Amino acid sequence: MALFRTVSWPEPPALIEGEGIVLRMPHMSDYPAWSCLREQSRAFLTPWEPLWPPYDLSRGSFRRRMRRYVRDVREDNAYPFLVFRAGDRALLGGLSLSNVRRGVTQTASLGYWMGAPHAGKGYMTRAVRALLPYAHGVLGLRRIEAACLPSNTPSIRLLERTGFRREGYGREYLCINGTWQDHLLFARLASDPIAPLHGVEASLVPFESGKQLSSGS
Repeated sequence: MALFRTVSWPEPPALIEGEGIVLRMPHMSDYPAWSCLREQSRAFLTPWEPLWPPYDLSRGSFRRRMRRYVRDVREDNAYPFLVFRAGDRALLGGLSLSNVRRGVTQTASLGYWMGAPHAGKGYMTRAVRALLPYAHGVLGLRRIEAACLPSNTPSIRLLERTGFRREGYGREYLCINGTWQDHLLFARLASDPIAPLHGVEASLVPFESGKQLSSGS
């Protein structure tokens, strides 16, 4: 149990609620649902992600991931979230704000993944829209950047629907699936509008200690 205590959040994070989804920073108790969904989605995600380490889905690897998450948040370097369906608290995927730069920049990079059974249903569009007020407001980020493969049409449409504008083309921008690949470069500013989902705005609610939003709860 001591190992679990070493990856607890230093301060209670917030829940971010949008239409039909909830965002929450990960807990060690999310490991079973996370590893199951990632394994189930391996073939679906492989073309769009860096190569997975051999033991990426192990409990020990997840524990190390959690420790890194806690350190990143404490040092204001990155903010990871898991995405849950509001109705049944099923884990859907994840997204993060990483590579946070302060000073005269106030910028971070957006990344996201969706489990194969839940793709194409609009969940990640809702998740990104829910995250934006937190990113621009609570975290004070003026600019959020994102990149995707030119062949990833669903991701391009997601970014366009959430107010990102295409700004450029990065040659061999990231190593994806073992190959350095070109990417389309997108960004949005805090002053860019966030289109509401059927008039419902995302909201922040206090995290209740002990309330877990793991699958099946």
